[in-house]
Amino acid sequence: MSSTAKFTVKGALTRARIVEAAADLVLARGVGGTTLDDIRAGTGTSKSQLFHYFPAGKRDLVAAIASFQTERVLQAQRPFLDTLDTWEAWEGWRDAVLAHYGSQPHWGCPIGAMASELIGSDPERAAEVAAHMARWCGYLRAGLTRMRAAGLLRADADPEALTLAVFAALQGGLLLTQTMQSIEPLRAALDAALTALRASAP
Repeated sequence: MSSTAKFTVKGALTRARIVEAAADLVLARGVGGTTLDDIRAGTGTSKSQLFHYFPAGKRDLVAAIASFQTERVLQAQRPFLDTLDTWEAWEGWRDAVLAHYGSQPHWGCPIGAMASELIGSDPERAAEVAAHMARWCGYLRAGLTRMRAAGLLRADADPEALTLAVFAALQGGLLLTQTMQSIEPLRAALDAALTALRASAP
């Protein structure tokens, strides 16, 4: 059942508005650097209203933010993310990733940043965020598996290993993009990842 199913349409919209605004605050300040008072001030909600939508407080809100950020990131990669079984689709995916992160006010990956921060303070929530990243990887793996089946990759190519290499390049590029405040590290990382993928072609 959807987490918003118990709310009215108006309530679900209010909850979504709080999550979106809180997501931007957490992206700018981090989970630890964002208090519920910050979120109340930033979203114009009362304490009772906040706990109405998020009964467990910040822990519920963090889970909702992780889901929201995941959907926003994945949606930005569509329609390419849903195929990734041709070289053209991979090129389109690369361009979509660059366009999305290049347009964001804060550099870096919001999902990876949350997972890294939570792993030491809230392992349970960190595991939930990591599951979102695993879902992201699943799209890449599915595309590469179809490419191998279609003969676009060698029969001995390992979709699992290739997926990990591409995703590691993506996340590493995003980390340097955040550090250097430039999209160029991400561009270089994705170009290198696609070059490595093509090396596995027949």
